[in-house]
Amino acid sequence: MPLPFLTADRVFEAPGETAGDVALPFDDHDQWRRPYRPGPWRVGAAALLLLLASFVLLAAMIIAFASALPGAGICLGIAVVVIACALRLLRVGAWVSRHGLRRVGFFLTTTVAWDRASTVRTVQQPVRWLGLPRAVQGQALVVVRPGGEPLQLLTDHNADFLSRVEAFDRAADTVEAWSDEYRTA
Repeated sequence: MPLPFLTADRVFEAPGETAGDVALPFDDHDQWRRPYRPGPWRVGAAALLLLLASFVLLAAMIIAFASALPGAGICLGIAVVVIACALRLLRVGAWVSRHGLRRVGFFLTTTVAWDRASTVRTVQQPVRWLGLPRAVQGQALVVVRPGGEPLQLLTDHNADFLSRVEAFDRAADTVEAWSDEYRTA
């Protein structure tokens, strides 16, 4: 079963072009897209959650065969919550479309229209390491809104880009290209 939110879409190139020549490689710019692939830390955490959910579902089946249906229902509910958390964890990140930027968090999603974004740029600043309270010096892609504080979209120390500096640079360049294309339009 294809899961479109797990992989970046294929690049549409004209003959003689390379993937680096195409700034906005998607054919449908109205659809929300993640301009990068989820990182190994994020995918690994989701896989562990799904493994945990499979054990809980197995326990629910064993409990149901033992004729304790309320306990099986509780285990089934726990498994559904764990699966939903794993899927939500895979959706976390920055998304772009013709309409603007969207930062999807685990609990909160923030959308900024292109006309409400003053600048999109990469800055050196303290960033959270894997989303934990510990802060380290790193790079962040931020969108500055008029009269507002900067909204941090990506960092080079989050679950998508930890130890993958080149992938962070490509993702930041892609989001900045979308910004240049639609913020001025």
